[in-house]
Amino acid sequence: NPLLKLGALELARNIKKGNVSPLEVVDAHIERIEHVNPKINAVVANRFERAREEAIEAGETLARGEEVGPLHGVPCTIKETYRLSGMPNTAGSVHRKGQVSMEDATAVARVRSAGAIPLGVTNIPEMAMWLESYNNVYGRTSNPYDTTRHPGGSSGGEAAIIGAGGSPFGLGSDIGGSIRMPAFFCGVYGHKSTGGLVPMTGHFPRGKGKVERYSVGGPICRRAKDLMPLLRIIAGPDGKDADTYAMELGDPSAIKWKDRRVFVLPNLGARLSVGPNLDQEVALKRAALAFENKGAIVDEWTSERFRDAVLIWGSMLSEGSTGPSFGEMLGQGKEPNYALELALCAAGMSRYTFPALVFGAAEKFMKRTDDDKFIAAGRALKRELHELLGDDAILLAPTHPRAAPKHNAPLLRPFDFIYTGIFNVLEVPATACPMGLGSERLPVGVQAIGPVGGDHLTIAAALLLEKENGGWAPPLGSLD
Repeated sequence: NPLLKLGALELARNIKKGNVSPLEVVDAHIERIEHVNPKINAVVANRFERAREEAIEAGETLARGEEVGPLHGVPCTIKETYRLSGMPNTAGSVHRKGQVSMEDATAVARVRSAGAIPLGVTNIPEMAMWLESYNNVYGRTSNPYDTTRHPGGSSGGEAAIIGAGGSPFGLGSDIGGSIRMPAFFCGVYGHKSTGGLVPMTGHFPRGKGKVERYSVGGPICRRAKDLMPLLRIIAGPDGKDADTYAMELGDPSAIKWKDRRVFVLPNLGARLSVGPNLDQEVALKRAALAFENKGAIVDEWTSERFRDAVLIWGSMLSEGSTGPSFGEMLGQGKEPNYALELALCAAGMSRYTFPALVFGAAEKFMKRTDDDKFIAAGRALKRELHELLGDDAILLAPTHPRAAPKHNAPLLRPFDFIYTGIFNVLEVPATACPMGLGSERLPVGVQAIGPVGGDHLTIAAALLLEKENGGWAPPLGSLD
């Protein structure tokens, strides 16, 4: 269906012109979800009937000639960690099974006020804290390009259904790459906003303290041109999230690349992680060439501090959190008995998933005595990146060392997330940009990183790369 290939704003324009009705657009996406979801398990609870009713109402509003919002009649999906009125908000925890939202999260309310029609909520890892999206409430989500592989986490269900053509856009959240990794694995666009730009009111789980600036919201979509309009809709203080502040957003379309500095980070070089494979190296070189061809000044850059990126990320998260530990949130106020639950997990009887138990146990029993050293290194790295980028340059880097791995592979290589995670604690914006399909017919891509408040720069980079490389390549055949 051609409607499944259009971006959110393109759909909105066609609806407003009367070329297609909101109900036709909503029905097309519902039909696609019903076709692909049994194979990928991305949408874990739907509101299809209510969405159809809202689409009919949206058509009637247009017929009356009333003013409408920029997303009027456009369907979307929402990560299950956001409150969506009438829908579950479990964060994949069996303790919260049956929990239903009575109101919308701020970001959700804003896209709905702009006219969007949510179709349902999408899968996540338990407590939104793992590289792969599965839990004991909803089960496992698969990658639309190859169902033997995973779509990433924690916004894995969101990226999977968008990559499969079932939704033009959705809302994700990101504390270590949870928007960018799934977007990369599923061949779509994902934007991690500058820390403090998007209010996270109504998102669960939610930390307290500085860590709130590391955990951010942002859009995931199939067309780069939708990123900035969506970001403008959800950005800005809501009077409830004290860590959100007003920030002027620039115009991506005004960015000219001639003589602009573009830095390339070929390999993070972090301990405990590995270097990018050939497909990712080629994607990064192709991206750099696109900017060179526009007259940009392209140079390689790296920092020795990236070697300690995993420890920097962990130490800064630990230092920045003044609320309950992950384990306390996992057990809803009381940490699990890790020895007992791990034994039960081995027998397939635990209430918790293995990654969540390992993460909670590591947090509890592996407290470091040298956190201050790595916190200082993180702050120095933040200054170094600021001096490098100024207010007008970008950094291109791999989003992950390899394309979507097989299910359970992250258990063997859990620290590869650091290619994205390190930029959360630096509080800078970053956009995952697809670069087509690699040698395994799986999505490849890069991430564009900008200075604090430079969200328009990384989105401008995504626009250029979409124009030069084609962007999202639908998984034709793999789900049909």
